[in-house]
Amino acid sequence: MHSLVKRFGPGLGSLILLGVAVWLVGMVLAPNLMMLDFSLRPNLTPAQIGGPDDHYTLVNFSALFADPVHRAIFFKTIWASALVMLTTLVVTYPMAFWLAKVATHRAVAWVTVALIIPFWINEVLRTLAWYILLAFNGPLNVVLVGLGILDTPMRWFGDAGVLAGMVYAYILFMLFPVYNSISTLDSAQIEAARNLGASTIQIHRRIVIPHAKAGIATGCVFTFMLAAGSYVAPALLGAPGSRWFTEVIYNWFFEGGNWNRGAAYALVLLTLCMVVVMATLRIFKVNLADVAK
Repeated sequence: MHSLVKRFGPGLGSLILLGVAVWLVGMVLAPNLMMLDFSLRPNLTPAQIGGPDDHYTLVNFSALFADPVHRAIFFKTIWASALVMLTTLVVTYPMAFWLAKVATHRAVAWVTVALIIPFWINEVLRTLAWYILLAFNGPLNVVLVGLGILDTPMRWFGDAGVLAGMVYAYILFMLFPVYNSISTLDSAQIEAARNLGASTIQIHRRIVIPHAKAGIATGCVFTFMLAAGSYVAPALLGAPGSRWFTEVIYNWFFEGGNWNRGAAYALVLLTLCMVVVMATLRIFKVNLADVAK
């Protein structure tokens, strides 16, 4: 705070601090407190609000774990989000290393532009593109059947379709943090390790990955949170047997009309996501200050 006031002066510095405080209170703290209040109250008719039945209770939270279907969807969303996170890391790590240490500046510029341009389009439209691609008579099945790999078209919608759509949707949130971390690594360390006889796997395991752990942790945090809170990809690319927990929350709010139950479900998801994120930072031995960088 002192450095901000010293840098921008007391007037502008105080204004910036006030703007940040208003944003945190109005956009972060207040909505979550309202959500907490909703989640601790029973679903009542307008006439019952303020009456003897209007009191704090944990029934909305216990209902989640008492319902075997919703409980299974909840835990499936958590491990599936972790799978999306790991798949995205596996896909982007080689690309990030190539961009940071192998590719020329011209190649980096062209690849970066090629990756960013599709993201100028709304996420819903990009997901619809995957819907068309994975359709029963879509381009993917046409190519696979034409090459003789498949005898008949397959239905790709379900867990596989959601995984593919999410990896594509959140690839940049993993790629850029990992790329930025690897780009700060001195290439001389890699050359020295190679001259001393280290294999490619040893170079990445002992030099590149430890150096890029802050970027990897940042990408994992972003990707996991986005995947766990995603609604568009599961709704468009999923199947009845591959429902996401966000779809259950949506149904409570907008179809079931039970905002109290939906708020409780949303808070449980938020809490567990925060636990997973903190565990990820602990595993990588990275603190929040490193992620903020």
